[in-house]
Amino acid sequence: MPYTARFEAALVYAHQLHANQKRKKTEIPYISHLLAVAAIVIENGGTEDEAIAALLHDAIEDAGGDRVRREIRARFGDTVLAIVEGCTDTDRTPKPPWRQRKEDYIARLRAETNPSIRLVSLADKVHNARSILYDYRRSGATVWERFNGGRDGSLWYYRSLLKVFQAGGASPLIDELARLVKELEQLPEG
Repeated sequence: MPYTARFEAALVYAHQLHANQKRKKTEIPYISHLLAVAAIVIENGGTEDEAIAALLHDAIEDAGGDRVRREIRARFGDTVLAIVEGCTDTDRTPKPPWRQRKEDYIARLRAETNPSIRLVSLADKVHNARSILYDYRRSGATVWERFNGGRDGSLWYYRSLLKVFQAGGASPLIDELARLVKELEQLPEG
């Protein structure tokens, strides 16, 4: 189904919110991640609301908290906002400690029954895992220094996420995450 002007407006809004941000310790514009997550959602049958939420999935967390939450609701409605909130790790500044944030997110995702939230979250994790593998191949084990959890914490997080997604059913996208996690586990440590 063709997307409407709402999708285009979300693309512009996501770019405005994240225009000056880069991917973790790289020069890659952050919008590339948002576009990739939206593409994964679309390629896996996502609705327009899910694709819009994919573009905005980090907006509350990384680009404005409550102000952005209110703006998303006003511009794109409660359905999109619910998906974005379901994908939000935290909206607190400063962010809580990394491990606690991740444990809390995993617990919330485990209890989540909204398939739209699960799809956008899964697409986000698939793209992040792809990016780690790509960056590892370019720069080696130093890639883990970009992450608060380091290698061990990051692997714990992705293994935990995979278990949560697998417990909710099966899909080609979950299978892809499983392959990516296995590849990450097999990377040499140094």
